[in-house]
Amino acid sequence: MDNFDYSAIGQRIKTLRKRKGLNQTQLANLIGKSLRTVQKYETGEIEVSIDVVNELAKHLDTTPTFILGYETNTAPIRSLADIMSFLFELNKVSSIKFDVDVKKPPRSNEWTCSIRFNGKEMDADHNADMCLFLEQWEDMREDVRSYNCSPAALHSWQEQTLAYYAGASVECVEPEELDEDERLARRRAYLEKEFGSVE
Repeated sequence: MDNFDYSAIGQRIKTLRKRKGLNQTQLANLIGKSLRTVQKYETGEIEVSIDVVNELAKHLDTTPTFILGYETNTAPIRSLADIMSFLFELNKVSSIKFDVDVKKPPRSNEWTCSIRFNGKEMDADHNADMCLFLEQWEDMREDVRSYNCSPAALHSWQEQTLAYYAGASVECVEPEELDEDERLARRRAYLEKEFGSVE
């Protein structure tokens, strides 16, 4: 897992271990690791795998996201504008591409809008991850709706999923401002690419 402060993760593990009244040997036995490995986790000398983070969370009565230092509730949704603002920000992520599909009368009997990610998009490094996530999420949502699993199981899956992807950083890029001539030239090139020769 990249982009993590392992010394900070180690400090959180140490604090949680002490809070549980465990010594390093006891924790090592619980997670099936050596004493030396646990010592290295706590000093930040070695990377903690996501599987180990999940095990630690289970035995230390916490969440994987807390151990990793990822805050899941930094921006609670309070209005429809918060959701729209998130979509505007999503549009700036360079490693994700999506289409907005709109169906409405008179061309359709429905009025639906959806966001579609192409998992095979070669120019979007995280599209396949988004497709996999959405597929698994829909399965979990259906399991909760059909009483096949509990909301607590869904929450646990959410925490583990967020922890897994917390280290996958993305870059946000603002659209490039162009002068009018350059914008029109690029517009023409775009139309030719999409529809062939433009007169």
